[in-house]
Amino acid sequence: MDERNLPSPCVVVLVGPGAAGKSTWAAERFAADLVVSSDRLRALVGAGDDDLAASADAFALLEEVVRQRIGRRLTTVIDTLGLDRERRLRWLGLAREAGIPCVVVAFDTPAAECRRRNRERIKAIPADALTSQLKTWAAVKKVLPDEGFDAVLAPGAMRVVPEAFVGAGEAARRQEEEPAGLRFGLQLSSYTHKGGRATTGAWVKEVGRAAEAAGFDAIYVMDHFRQIPQVGRAWEDFLESWTTLGYLAACTERVKLGTLVTGITYRNVAHLGKIAATLDVLSGGRAVCGLGLAWFEQEHKAYGWEFPSVSDRYVLLEDALQLLPVMWGPGNKPWRGKVLDVPETACYPRPLQDPLPILLGGSGKRTLRLAARYADAANVFGDVGKVRELSDYLTAHTPPDRETPRLTHLSTTLIGKDHHHVNELVDQLRPRNQNPAKYATTVNAATIPDHIGRLRALAEAGTTEAILTLPNLNDDLTPLETAAEVIAAFH
Repeated sequence: MDERNLPSPCVVVLVGPGAAGKSTWAAERFAADLVVSSDRLRALVGAGDDDLAASADAFALLEEVVRQRIGRRLTTVIDTLGLDRERRLRWLGLAREAGIPCVVVAFDTPAAECRRRNRERIKAIPADALTSQLKTWAAVKKVLPDEGFDAVLAPGAMRVVPEAFVGAGEAARRQEEEPAGLRFGLQLSSYTHKGGRATTGAWVKEVGRAAEAAGFDAIYVMDHFRQIPQVGRAWEDFLESWTTLGYLAACTERVKLGTLVTGITYRNVAHLGKIAATLDVLSGGRAVCGLGLAWFEQEHKAYGWEFPSVSDRYVLLEDALQLLPVMWGPGNKPWRGKVLDVPETACYPRPLQDPLPILLGGSGKRTLRLAARYADAANVFGDVGKVRELSDYLTAHTPPDRETPRLTHLSTTLIGKDHHHVNELVDQLRPRNQNPAKYATTVNAATIPDHIGRLRALAEAGTTEAILTLPNLNDDLTPLETAAEVIAAFH
């Protein structure tokens, strides 16, 4: 476990004598809502944080709050002396039951310093009480490493971050010392902005140009006809994909342009070949033909389309993967597959790229086997371990006469300039009924250095292109400028 980045959620138990600096340290590093403080609770149930007569009630309340928070899998920083072994092990047991890590931060502040700080307090701890705490601490610090905590840490720079960023610091250092290359794509999954539909064209143009200026190598759009439930509401404005890509072709000069990904049931496949070839010619050779199995049954029903079984869609998808290169090649010969029958494969003008790249979306093994045989790239999801597994699988199933397809990786990515900015963005964007830590994990909320580390680890696992969905990209294009600082570390 990285000493600086702790996984969210987790339990952090502060242990040390009075005046060792626990409360000050916790206040500087954690949001107030995460800290359960015996002093604050003493003030809540008594006449103030020094009301010793309220201690028993305060500790009873602390135990209940800690139990409730850990039971809800919320990050909990326990700010009390922590010198009672029974209490420490009870908190550890609660964390184990909830399946979350539990660490100790041990404050081994010299006794003389604790006494000096105590003398400067307006309301000091009684001298004999502090002496007793110091003696107890001398014994406690010897047994802490053997109590079963995930780590016993010294106080220092420390944050709670989504699991994906726990090891990001070391990976970011590797990127700084030995830079690795990585391509970047921007996925547009939403077209809601304050200007409304009358200015949507201008907004898309601004985003395209700003993304290019930020260093993105590609722009992808989702291929749907209504907003998907994972992103928004069905009645929100949502643009048709290939029309949008044609518009972006006129607004940009350098970035590749593609769908992520076109549902195989949505268009006549030969017609799709014509659409992609046209985009490639008009964009100067920048088209990417994304393909996928299609999954959104409700969308099919809404538009009156048949929604075949998974097996039937796979047959159609494999036919398409074989037909499209024929459509983009010379001649006008007929082509017949298992379900597709095209009497004439004329497609002029032919694409400028030879071949026009096909990106196959999906992390399932059957999809990856198709990608290994027919596609130029495979787009996947998942953490570093999952990506490494998928990369190895793709390599193992690529025929010897083919180059292993590139691996692209899609993730929602919320980037803050620093930890405080990250917290502000999470509070601003999260749904009202979702706790901040869960939302932060969902959108990979982290700082610029954290993202550099996460993406370096993904590159080491086999990713060649990181495709980012920026959840705070709307009227304010600042997120693209922030992303540029991440991209610059790899270019």
